[in-house]
Amino acid sequence: MLVCKFGGTSVGSPEAIERLVSIIARPDHRTTTRVVVVSAFSAVTDQLVALARTAETGATRQMGTRDPAVDEGLSGLLSRHRDAVRALKNLPAADSEALLAALDALHADLSRRLDAVAALGELSDRSMDAILSFGERFSAHIVAAAFRAQGLPAHYLDSRALIRTDSRFGNARVDREATSAAIQAFFAEGRELQVATGFIARDPAGRTTTLGRGGSDLSAALFGAALSASEIEIWTDVDGILSADPRLVKGAFSLAEVSYSEAMELSHFGAKVLYPPTVLPALEKGVPIRVLNSFNPDAPGTLVHGSFNNIDGSGPGAKPSSAPKSSKPPVKGISSIREVSLVRLQGPGMVGVTGVSSRLFGALARCGISVILITQASSEHSICFAIRPADASGARDAIREEFVLELERGLIEEPLIENELSVIAVVGEGMKHSPGIAGKVFHALGRNGINVVAIAQGSSELNISAVIPCADESKALNAIHEAFFLAGRRTVNLFLVGTGLIGSTLLEQLARQQEVLGEEHRIAVRLVGVANSRRMLFDVAGLDPAGVREVLYAGDAAAATAGPAAAKAGSAAATAGPAARAGGVGPELSAYTPDAFIQRIRDLNLPNSAFCDCTANDDVASRYLDILEAAVPVITPNKRANSGSLAYFKALRDTARASTIPFLYETTVCAGLPVISTLHDLVLAGDRVISIEAVLSGTLSFIFNNFDGSVPFSALVRQAKEKGYTEPDPRDDLNAKDAARKALILARECGMDLEFDDVVIEPILPAAALAAPTVDDFFAELEKADADFEAKRKAAAAGGKVLRYIARIDDTGARLSMAAVDAASPFRSLVDSDNLVVIYSERYNTLPLVVRGPGAGAAVTAGGVFADIVRIARTLV
Repeated sequence: MLVCKFGGTSVGSPEAIERLVSIIARPDHRTTTRVVVVSAFSAVTDQLVALARTAETGATRQMGTRDPAVDEGLSGLLSRHRDAVRALKNLPAADSEALLAALDALHADLSRRLDAVAALGELSDRSMDAILSFGERFSAHIVAAAFRAQGLPAHYLDSRALIRTDSRFGNARVDREATSAAIQAFFAEGRELQVATGFIARDPAGRTTTLGRGGSDLSAALFGAALSASEIEIWTDVDGILSADPRLVKGAFSLAEVSYSEAMELSHFGAKVLYPPTVLPALEKGVPIRVLNSFNPDAPGTLVHGSFNNIDGSGPGAKPSSAPKSSKPPVKGISSIREVSLVRLQGPGMVGVTGVSSRLFGALARCGISVILITQASSEHSICFAIRPADASGARDAIREEFVLELERGLIEEPLIENELSVIAVVGEGMKHSPGIAGKVFHALGRNGINVVAIAQGSSELNISAVIPCADESKALNAIHEAFFLAGRRTVNLFLVGTGLIGSTLLEQLARQQEVLGEEHRIAVRLVGVANSRRMLFDVAGLDPAGVREVLYAGDAAAATAGPAAAKAGSAAATAGPAARAGGVGPELSAYTPDAFIQRIRDLNLPNSAFCDCTANDDVASRYLDILEAAVPVITPNKRANSGSLAYFKALRDTARASTIPFLYETTVCAGLPVISTLHDLVLAGDRVISIEAVLSGTLSFIFNNFDGSVPFSALVRQAKEKGYTEPDPRDDLNAKDAARKALILARECGMDLEFDDVVIEPILPAAALAAPTVDDFFAELEKADADFEAKRKAAAAGGKVLRYIARIDDTGARLSMAAVDAASPFRSLVDSDNLVVIYSERYNTLPLVVRGPGAGAAVTAGGVFADIVRIARTLV
């Protein structure tokens, strides 16, 4: 035998009622369903509350009339239910007229009760319960008629005749024994299908009461337990109990089954599908509960019972061949309570004093304040507990009254209350005796910069709860959900500024490699935000790396001709692929500023985010500290931050170390060559760098590697410019400042406290060439110096040497100069635009450690940046 309950959304429209009837008419339900419990139509209970409040405070009450808003609301309420009756198919005219008459009678009764509230100007809990009962009464009459219209014998059942409670109006307590006896006696006579009102009951005096939050579910559980049903089905608008709230966690999925204990924990901590009182009657009788979706009746839903049968806890995304099987997956679900207040009581007078906790929670209980979470330090110096914000003021007053003497003597401090907090709960029976679960939870939170205010875990190990800032609720849920349920998949939410040569090459590499990363390495790089110097584009569902530059430039054109609105519309039309369109919100295109871009990252507050700067300017680099302090890793080939002021460099380094938020800048020196990481590894392993010699500029390397006397020096510079090795003005390379910035970064990595001005740069170019007003004038002046360059080359060649422009870093400082090297030098063999770094250390003394390869170029630089992004992903587990 089945007892089925349908919630408000499942009876909220004529179409929903048709679905409900079709479900019960199926062969597996038609002969087994004895009771269908229904809620009020969706939003009707809220409407009734509003009508009652309006009647109580109506402006025209003193004139003996009702507020017109009440009449308008009543009329709309009746019309909605009458329209539902008229929409019933195959309902005989006589039945339709009888049903409409019954609704009119209910409407008249409701109207009289609202008149009484208006006349008295007072709305008691008792009156509110009576008014709220009409929602279920309207609904149950209509649903019963809908069954009869489809040939299913069904009768309206007012549950107040069977469910008995105390007189605690608004949240009455059920007399389980009397209720069970009444239900059993009623059905002992052999009854056809009963459509019962949920949520409502009666007290010993016959007055209407309501069962509080989740009351219709409780009604169904009471019927199911009393009748020893084979199952209680709770039909709602989601595919069962989910691993997390799908409104906050897009990857949430339906759970096949959970235990009674798990269901109670999840529901206590905010899961909206079931509520703790609902589970208790079924738990006591061992009646399983199945949560199903009336909008998707073929979905299997979630079975709530007392045992596990080879549950697959791998979550979505696991391949069938590799999905781990476990009878008790460690974590079954993650839930949260959006807003709580944390109250802390502390003081030296609590230490070693018995009865403090009893007095504290007794005082709260006497005030009717429910405690959500409790934690106490082993020192007994403090107790903190979470409650609803509405109870915070009452809790403070209760504590002050109970501990008035201790407060006066300074033995206990004034209670402290923190607001704007949330509780997240990680639930699963499989956590018991499973090492590392708590570590994984708090690693996910810490990795995302989420501060944990309080922690609670019982010895049952069924639940790990943490109090965190409200603003981080969604971020925390997503971070933990990914850590436990995505079968090892690691997702980085990437924000990219700069779509020039390196940035656009990075986007191309990302587009080509996404599938391989996902399938072979379980890594997803989701491009969430991207910007050029004028426009920025965001989509939390992910942007297509291959299409974003087109959208940005299309946005530029649209903005130039028709303003921001047209740009946004144009971006929506050009959306970056199916992933972006699937996000629901769609892309956001707007004008770019560094501050606006960073603020958007903060506002989105996504878990596992990373920021990538592929520009070469100070505007973005000067904001790295703000980004790191927001717990977002920074990846960059931009040298400006690490070669800026020493104080800023140290602040970045220290912040990254203290917060363990990665700051990765491998590509600031020698593009994709592993120079920075090699130095880090040497130092971490206890080695000491003695000196570094390096060719750090691809442009200068090309010029000097090819300066063999076959063409003048100025001609080589022209060749380098034509090949794209130099900036449009070659002096930006030949002034050696870029190489000096790289040398400074290496010096700082070796522990040297140098400013940029401390780096000695031996000029390559004559002063007249540097001061030339135009590029053409520069080349004219450079040609005049060809003879001097040739003389230097010949002098070196006479000794069997060649010229190179080399940076040297040692305990005397950092300097760059032109040097003549012989055949034994590793710099002699350089070709084209190669970079070369030679590291002498205590361990690499006789034979130095040499890193050599292309030190410039978009492909290798972007590849190095890409490798750092993947490195971020690997830190997520």
